[in-house]
Amino acid sequence: MANQEHLDILKQGVKRWNQWRAEYNDIIPDLKGAGITEVNLKEADLHDADLAGVVLNGTYLFDADLRNANLSEAYLIQADLRRANLTGAYLFEARLSEANLWGANLTGADLNGADLHEANLTGAYLAGANLFEASLMRANLSEANLSRANLMRADLSRATLVSTNFAEADLTHCHIYGIAAWGVELKGAIQNNLVITPREEPIITVDNLKIAQFIYLLLNNAEIRDVIDTIARKAVLILGRFTPERKVVLDALREALRTQGYVPILFDFDKPSSRNFTETVRTLAHLSRFIIADLTDPSSIPQELYAIVPTLAVPVRPVLLEGKREYAMSLDLLTTYHWMLPIHFYRDQADLLATLKEQVIEPAERKAQELEKR
Repeated sequence: MANQEHLDILKQGVKRWNQWRAEYNDIIPDLKGAGITEVNLKEADLHDADLAGVVLNGTYLFDADLRNANLSEAYLIQADLRRANLTGAYLFEARLSEANLWGANLTGADLNGADLHEANLTGAYLAGANLFEASLMRANLSEANLSRANLMRADLSRATLVSTNFAEADLTHCHIYGIAAWGVELKGAIQNNLVITPREEPIITVDNLKIAQFIYLLLNNAEIRDVIDTIARKAVLILGRFTPERKVVLDALREALRTQGYVPILFDFDKPSSRNFTETVRTLAHLSRFIIADLTDPSSIPQELYAIVPTLAVPVRPVLLEGKREYAMSLDLLTTYHWMLPIHFYRDQADLLATLKEQVIEPAERKAQELEKR
């Protein structure tokens, strides 16, 4: 049950309440159950009210107790609710625009249709909260926990989502135009029909929040489309070791490819193999027109080719300095996958560059064109 004295002060208005908070800043506001018991805070005007936790020397020691409070349709615009305990609170269609809810606990709170646009929800805990059709436009949800929350039809347009936890949340039909999403946790989340366009534009939906920004940019930015087209047609992945001797050859190969109008991507294999390392190679291979793999002193290159070639039909032209040993693994790939071209042997760097167009680029291009027709 709420503290009757606290409720009586609140009934006198926000000005009197904030004055009392300033005078007795060591008292924890106790409004738990307010509206369910003797006082009804429905539609209460708490604009700019100080309902934050107790502060001592700049540190929040306790939470303002608003558990299970009935604040439906209440006016909490610009209210200070930092570290407030709103567990299970009833905030149906409450006005919380520009409110400061930093670190607030809204576990299981009912925010159906609430207006939270431009609210600060940094570090807030909203696990299991109901945010159906809530407005979170331009809200800051950095490091907030919305696991298992119901965000169906919520408006997250232009919201900041940095390290936000949406694990097992329902984001169906959310409006996500203009979001800033980095390091978002989406394990088990339902992401159906996310709307990536402004309300005034024809609706376009996707089913993945992390790629939504990219898809919208792709549709609306001709420069990005040109970049992707250039990568798809002109990018060449060069695989090799960055030992001093080999790097000289690889750098020369890169410069020669540039003169032929290609966009060389030079990748250093002189590192331990790992899952992330292999995934990076696969990603770069997907972006490439063809691959040149220098098998001279190759370290892990045969192993990485085995991770790429069987699953991705991109032409690979191996090159090898004469006199160096051929690897059985590479020969096995040659006989199994037709996009793995025969090894081109070269005498020295000058010979490699002199034969590059005829013996490396042209065979790889013919194979790429052949694969495009299939």
